[in-house]
Amino acid sequence: MTETHAHTNHDVVVVGGGAAGLSAALVLGRARLRTLVVDAGEPRNAPSSHMQGYLSRDGMAPADFLAVGREEIARYGVELAEDRVTDVTRDDDGFTVTLAGSGTVRARRLVVATGLKDELPEVPGVAERFGRDVLHCPFCHGWEVRDRPFGVLASSAASVHQALLVSRWSKDVTLFLHTVAEADLSDEDLRRLAATGVDVVPGEVAGLVVEDDRLTGVRLADGSVHAREVLFVGPRPLPRTGLLERLGAELEETPFGAYPAVDATGLTSVPGVWAAGNAIGFSEQVIHAASGGYRAAAAIVGDLLMEDLDAAVTP
Repeated sequence: MTETHAHTNHDVVVVGGGAAGLSAALVLGRARLRTLVVDAGEPRNAPSSHMQGYLSRDGMAPADFLAVGREEIARYGVELAEDRVTDVTRDDDGFTVTLAGSGTVRARRLVVATGLKDELPEVPGVAERFGRDVLHCPFCHGWEVRDRPFGVLASSAASVHQALLVSRWSKDVTLFLHTVAEADLSDEDLRRLAATGVDVVPGEVAGLVVEDDRLTGVRLADGSVHAREVLFVGPRPLPRTGLLERLGAELEETPFGAYPAVDATGLTSVPGVWAAGNAIGFSEQVIHAASGGYRAAAAIVGDLLMEDLDAAVTP
């Protein structure tokens, strides 16, 4: 597999080399389409030492998963550019894709699998522990930390749902309201929290207590410390939609940001442009992303086939 592209004309350029992008590239390569994957090397799950819930790959390190994926796409002649797409334009013949380090390439179709970035709460220690004992997804990590004392750092009244959810994995859960006022919690919220046994602690969180490289407590602004071994947080998702916006793709507002409007295959409102993975939604897990990449690629194979057949029979 080449580290930079050997050709300038491709059937498909895949922007993003995570689970969605590599899955799409695998299907496209096996369909004998000239495919280029451009990967900036910024996977969302990089802070995690393992990924869970992916049948046959449960517990695998994310970096190992990507390495295997790169090896697999290479078997089918897919090219890889470790680079960043800085611009893309569309004309009647397809797309011109500009790479930061290696010029421009052409593509007939485009898959955008650029993912998103998690903006973490600005609490000292959170960023340093993220992916270890500061977590955001119980489906990803809940089993590994089950039955330990949990904390949940509220970022809005919606954090009540997170506190209730993580109680499936531990019966010792404390919801730290942080910057959320008690008055922002509804009576229904309070009843559910009480019924689940979640303790509610008002007051701003000032930082984490770490001993011997492990989380042992949560410190409030008043100096009090609450013993906790795991802290769940709710990052603010920042979708990487810049390329899609340049192309004029329609976006839809959600509680987790604006994402492209897509059909069941991931086709955006821009003809010839598909999106997959966290590029289309906050809650796309690795297994969902891989599935979405597959669906997009299969649709592209059919789309290009029909285009070529129509061209062949047109006088």
